Amino acid sequence: MRVVVVGAGVGGLATAARTAAAGHEVTVLEAHEVGGKLGVHREAGYLWDTGPSLVTMPHVFDELWRDTGGDPGLELERLDPAFRYRFPDGSTLAMPGRLEEVPAAMDRDLGAGTGAQWAELMRRAAIMWRVAEPAFLREPLSLTGVRDAVAGLPPGTAMADLAPWRTLRRYGADSLRDPRLRMLLDRYATYTGSDPRRAPSPLITVPYSEQRFGSWYIRGGLTRLAQALAQRVRDLGGSIRTGQRVVAAHRDGVRTASGEWVGADAVVLNADARQVYTHLMPHRGRAWLLNRATPSFSGFVMLLGLADLPERVRTAAHHRVLFAEDYDSEFDGLFGRRPRGRSRPVRRPTVYVTSPDDPATVPAGVPGASAWFVLVNAPRHDPARGADWDAPGLAEAYADHVLEVMASRGLDVRRHVRVRHLRTPADLERATLAPGGSIYGTSSNGMFGAFLRPSNATPVDGVHLVGGSAHPGGGLPLVAMSARIVAERIGPA
Repeated sequence: MRVVVVGAGVGGLATAARTAAAGHEVTVLEAHEVGGKLGVHREAGYLWDTGPSLVTMPHVFDELWRDTGGDPGLELERLDPAFRYRFPDGSTLAMPGRLEEVPAAMDRDLGAGTGAQWAELMRRAAIMWRVAEPAFLREPLSLTGVRDAVAGLPPGTAMADLAPWRTLRRYGADSLRDPRLRMLLDRYATYTGSDPRRAPSPLITVPYSEQRFGSWYIRGGLTRLAQALAQRVRDLGGSIRTGQRVVAAHRDGVRTASGEWVGADAVVLNADARQVYTHLMPHRGRAWLLNRATPSFSGFVMLLGLADLPERVRTAAHHRVLFAEDYDSEFDGLFGRRPRGRSRPVRRPTVYVTSPDDPATVPAGVPGASAWFVLVNAPRHDPARGADWDAPGLAEAYADHVLEVMASRGLDVRRHVRVRHLRTPADLERATLAPGGSIYGTSSNGMFGAFLRPSNATPVDGVHLVGGSAHPGGGLPLVAMSARIVAERIGPA
C-alpha cells in the first residue's frame, strides 16, 4: 500500500516509521522543516529546542524503536531535580525526578505534612491511571474499553472518592490543604493548554505519570528525537519531502500547493484538526464541533543566549517555574473572562525557564554561556476578538516586561543577554498552521474535554488523523501513542 503522511511532526514521523516497518511504501510531505512543533533554532553558536522541553514516559519511545528496528542511539538523561518551583511567598521546591522521593522533598522544602497530602493525591491518581492509560491513551476511545478498565479497579474503589466529574481546581481544594500544593496541581492543566477551574480532575494523572516515569532530556537537544525518527523513516525506505504544502486531502491522495497530485491508498494527516476540517478536508459537522470546543491557549517564547552567568544560576535546575502571584488572573487573561470577554497578554504571568546544562547548546569558549528557553502562557493570536500579537512593538515590549517579572522573582539575567529571539502565538500559527497558535488544538476544559478530542478516524474512509490535536492528546508520549493507533488502523502490507 502507498501511505502518504502530511506533516513531519513527531506524530507524522512516528506513523511513517511504523507503517514503513509494516511494509508499506511511505511518503512524508512537510510544508516547512522536519520536527513540527519539536523545532530547533540556532543563532550565534547557541541552540534552542523551540517546542517540548522534556520527554516523559520514555518506555513509549522504547516500544517505537523496538517495533521499527532498534535503538537509535539517543542519550537520555534523567533530570533530578526535575523542576525547581518558586511560589509567590518566596518559598521554593526542588521536585525530585522519582515519585517515591517527592513526599520527603516536600516536607523538607514546604513544611511537615505537605508530603503526605501529595502522596495521598498520587495514590488516587494511580487508580485513575489504571483506567486512563489502557482505555483513553493506548486504544481508540470506546465505551467497552472504559467499562473494562473500570471493572479492573481494585475492590472497594469508590468512584465518589475519585470523582472524575469534579474540576481539577475543585479536586485540589478538596484534597490539598497547602495553597502551594494546590497551585502546583493547577499547573498541570497548562500541559493541555487548559484552565484548571474548568479542566476535569482526571488530569491528576499528568503529575503522576511525570513523577512515576521521570522527566528526561536528550543530550544535544530534543530536536535529536525528530532527526532520529526522520532517519528511521529513511532507513526503512520511506521518503521525506520538505517544502511541500498540502492544500487538499482525499481518500485516494493529496494535492500540494504547486498542483502536484500524490496518490495514496491511505492518507495520514499530522495537522491541527481545525485546519484539517476547515481547509484540507472540509467537513461542516466536524468543524462545527471543534468550533464549539474551547481552543487551547498558546505561548510567548524568548530564546535567550546568555553569557557570564554565575555557576549557581547556570546550573540551578534544568527546569524552573516562577509562579504568578495571582493564578486566577492569569487564566482570566488567557481565556478572556474579563474585561469584556477579550483575551490579553498576562501582566504577571507564570514564567517557565528551561536551561539545559549541555555543551552542545552553547558556543565554545564563551564563559558562563547558557541557552535559555523562556515561556509564558499566552492568549491565542486573535486580532478580531482578542490579542493581536502582530501589533507593532507588542512582542518586544512584552519581552522586556517578562524579563522584569523574572527579576522581581529573583532571577535577573538582563545584563547577561547576548542573543534574544522572540516567538509569538502569531509566529507559531504561521510556522505550524495551528489556528491562533493554539499549542494543543482544543483544551481539556469541560468535564469530558480531555477525552473527547477528534478521533484518529476521519469521516473519509482511508484518511486518518494523528498528532497532538487528535486522540489521545498533546505531549510527546501521547503523540507517539496516537501514531501507534493510526498505524494499527492501517495494518500490515
